[in-house]
Amino acid sequence: MTITFTVFKGSKEGAIKEVKTQRDDLKRDDVLVRVTHSGVCGTDLHYKGADMGLGHEGTGVVEAVGPDAHILKKGDRVGWGYEHDCCGHCRSCLTGWETMCRERKMYGGADLDQGSFASHGVWREAFLFKVPESLSSEDAGPLMCGGSTVFNALHVAGVRPTARVGIVGVGGLGHLAIQFAAKMGCQVIVFSGSNR
Repeated sequence: MTITFTVFKGSKEGAIKEVKTQRDDLKRDDVLVRVTHSGVCGTDLHYKGADMGLGHEGTGVVEAVGPDAHILKKGDRVGWGYEHDCCGHCRSCLTGWETMCRERKMYGGADLDQGSFASHGVWREAFLFKVPESLSSEDAGPLMCGGSTVFNALHVAGVRPTARVGIVGVGGLGHLAIQFAAKMGCQVIVFSGSNR
């Protein structure tokens, strides 16, 4: 069975084009997701002039799963972000640093025929995340990139509830960092400015 879906792609001229893309039968742990919501990241603007599917902060509903997908099922709400695949067995992958895997597949470098600005997408189960009922799909989209970026920075830095955390800027990532650090129990100090 061939799966055909709509994707909005960038172009050399910078115009966004509506195109059709196809995937063969779902293989291994592939999951077909009907896209319901997508965040818009500053990175998407960088790729507007590239012939690729746009968007990487997606949420949607599982419509079908491949033969080796055992966690997700039809009807589950899921989200996905910047990374789509990795080898799963190198030192980086085995220590939780999949983004450093030499075989990683990331937005802008792989799966160029699909993105979250689309009707559907086919992603590996291991790179999809269940969205809890308490979180709307609309709010979950930006957390798949901006949220995970900020959380990972706080986590890797070993931030604890007793920490004093400085956040520079109150942009797309900064406002999430402020909320995350505050919810972690940190004393939060924000540095921001404007020319206006």
